[in-house]
Amino acid sequence: MSVTIKQIAVVAGVSRGTVDRVLHNRPGVKPEIALHVRKIADDLGYEPNRAGKILAARKQPLKIGCFLPSIGNAFFDDVIAGFQQAENELSDFGVTLVLQEVEGYDAGVHIRAIRKLVEAGCQALCVSTIDTKEIRAFLNQLIDSGIPVIAVNTDLTKTGRLCYVGCDYLQAGSTAAGLLALMASDQLNLLIVTGSLKMKGHNDRIRGFSRTLREKKVPYKLVDVFEALDNDEYAYQMALGTLRAHPEINCIYIAAAGVAGVCRAVTELERQNQIYILSHDEIESTRQLVQDGVIDFTIGQEPKDQGYCSVQMMFDYYMSGKQVAPCNHITNTVIKIRENIN
Repeated sequence: MSVTIKQIAVVAGVSRGTVDRVLHNRPGVKPEIALHVRKIADDLGYEPNRAGKILAARKQPLKIGCFLPSIGNAFFDDVIAGFQQAENELSDFGVTLVLQEVEGYDAGVHIRAIRKLVEAGCQALCVSTIDTKEIRAFLNQLIDSGIPVIAVNTDLTKTGRLCYVGCDYLQAGSTAAGLLALMASDQLNLLIVTGSLKMKGHNDRIRGFSRTLREKKVPYKLVDVFEALDNDEYAYQMALGTLRAHPEINCIYIAAAGVAGVCRAVTELERQNQIYILSHDEIESTRQLVQDGVIDFTIGQEPKDQGYCSVQMMFDYYMSGKQVAPCNHITNTVIKIRENIN
C-alpha cells in the first residue's frame, strides 16, 4: 500500500501543506523541518508517482555535463553507454547530457573542457579527471558557485564533490597481487605500467598491489615504472625499450590502459610464455589477449554501471531539492580469466 502525504504529516508532526511543500521542493519551510519531513518520507518508503515527478522535473529541466579523458581509451566506451542509458531513461524528466571528451592528462586541457560544459549551461557535472592541486582548486570554485560535482571512475581528494562513483582501486590492486601470489613461486622482477601518476585511481591500484605483495611476503624487485598515458602506441614503444634494457623482467602489472601496446611488445620479443602479465578492465582487445593466454588475468570494474549511476544519482539529488547528498557508489571488482572472460 502506498504511503500518503497525510500519513507522513501525522508521523512528522506537521501539516499536510508543509509535507506537500517539502516533497514538491516549494519554498516556505525551514531547512531543519524539510530535512525531518524527507527523512520520515524515506523511512516510510514514500514514492511520488511518476506523473507527478515528471511534472515537477519539467518545471526545471536539468542539463548535466559529463567529462572524460576518453579519446583513445576504449575503456570509457562503456562509461559513455551508461551515461546514455541514464539519459534515455530520464528524458521524460527533462534531463539532457552534454559530453566533453579529451585525450591525456593535461590539467589545462581538462579545465578548458570542463569550463565549456559550464558555458554550455550545464547545472551539474559528472567528471573523471586528474587529482592535482590545479584541478581541485578549479572544481572547488565551481562547487562554491552552486554547481555540484560527482567524481566518476576515479575519485578526487580535498574537494567538495558530492560523492564518488567507481571501483575500489585499492581492493582491485590488492586482488591482482593476491592472485599473483597464488601463481608465482620464484623471485619476481616487476615492471609496473600505469596510465598517469596524476590519476588517484591508478595510484591507488599500485598502492594496493604493492602493499599486498609485501603482506604476503612475495619476493620481488621493482625494476621500473612508466606512464603509458592510456596510449597503446606509446605503451608499445616504452615497453619494448624497457624489456630490451631489462631482460630479467618476468612480471608486468598494467594498472591502466595501454594493455594492447605492452602485450604487442612482449609478443614481438617472443616472451609471452616467460612473463606474467596482469591487467585491468575488459575491453575487446584485452579479452582477446586473455583468451590467447598472453594475459594471465584481468580485473574488471563495471564501467557501464559507473556512468549510469552517476547520472541517476545526480538526478536524484536534484529531485530532493539538493537536500539529500548521495553516498559513494562502489562497483564490483570482477576477476576474469580465460575460462570466464566471455
